[in-house]
Amino acid sequence: MVNEGNEEVKTQLDMRRMVIEYFRKKGYKVEENVALEGSKGISRNFDLIVQKGRVSQCVWIKDWKRTIGINVIINLDRAAEEVGLPNPIIIGEKFSDHAKAYANRRKITLITTQQILQSLR
Repeated sequence: MVNEGNEEVKTQLDMRRMVIEYFRKKGYKVEENVALEGSKGISRNFDLIVQKGRVSQCVWIKDWKRTIGINVIINLDRAAEEVGLPNPIIIGEKFSDHAKAYANRRKITLITTQQILQSLR
């Protein structure tokens, strides 16, 4: 049983490394594990902050086997808005139709793990 937990941690680290490589290949500067204080005084945690030119974006990486729903997207949107970083990015296996529609309206970038893998080949 202990080994299963180690495997999960390993795949999460592998996923994070792939995402970092993906953004660096696209010319972004990458900062990991960032906590920013929001406008309401609440600390918001992001897996990455990526910066290209003068534009910085926050990134959440969800290495889940299940579909990412609209609530996760709304939470990311609120966290990004509170810290003043527009157009957040979320990485995941798959997204629900409602999550995709909300992200499209709010200019949130959804990137699948498949897209990351294809771009790194």
